[in-house]
Amino acid sequence: MIIDGVMLLWFGLTALSVLFVAIDIRNTPESTVMKWGFVLFTLYAGPFGAFLYVLGCREPLPGTHEQYVAARWRQVLGSTMHCVAGDGIGILVGAVIGAAVALPIVVDLGLEYLLGFAFGWTIFQALFMRDMAGGDYGKSLRMTFTSELLSMNCLMGGMIAVSTLAWKGNPAAHDPGEPLFWFRMSVALMAGFAVAYPMNWWLVAHHLKHGMLTVRPTQPAGKPAATDAMPGMTMDTKPGAGTDMSAMKPPAPRPPVPVMAAVSFAVLAAGLLVAWIFGGLSG
Repeated sequence: MIIDGVMLLWFGLTALSVLFVAIDIRNTPESTVMKWGFVLFTLYAGPFGAFLYVLGCREPLPGTHEQYVAARWRQVLGSTMHCVAGDGIGILVGAVIGAAVALPIVVDLGLEYLLGFAFGWTIFQALFMRDMAGGDYGKSLRMTFTSELLSMNCLMGGMIAVSTLAWKGNPAAHDPGEPLFWFRMSVALMAGFAVAYPMNWWLVAHHLKHGMLTVRPTQPAGKPAATDAMPGMTMDTKPGAGTDMSAMKPPAPRPPVPVMAAVSFAVLAAGLLVAWIFGGLSG
């Protein structure tokens, strides 16, 4: 079948892409959590992940990373990638558990959402980025909750429409022991990335979520030099790093956070609606 050839090519390219990113990113002055994020994201997105790493994060010339990642679209790329990398772990664990115990599709999706949000928020965001909140994990949890919620809603909204409808009638697509299951989830995560990107643009633009970071060998690991900083987070900035003093006291977001929260839930609902209309929620 054609899909078998496509998957063989995909997984082969994914293995090469992950190997390239895992080796090459060691020389990129990026924070450790973002380095792991890109490796995980490439595991999900294959050659597309490697392409985005090269285009959006890889230092083109020595000493230029701060200026290179200062572009807003690269900041947002880092923000969205970080969301997908962390949330994706919980989502995939939920999908495997749901398939293993034959949960109804709606319950399965609920489990994916809960585990994805829990891991993304408490581990990948709050725990790994706690140094940006002065090392206070509780403060980091409070500061990252809203941004994680809004981003996760959009990620899942995009994923649900794809994961429930792609190869809907093929049992192999819902069996973790089959390659098609993992290919389906990779496609769904990439769709979720695309849908979550605009929300992350708003979050980064209003300093509610961090973007790319720069960590030089002479800096403490918890003191990144370049990002659109979140309010209350401590950061050492350098000239040309893409962060100005106004980031310390940003104006009130427009549209306001409650409006954008409603938008994120609307995106999530839209994903469920599309899945329901086309029969993806049956079973």
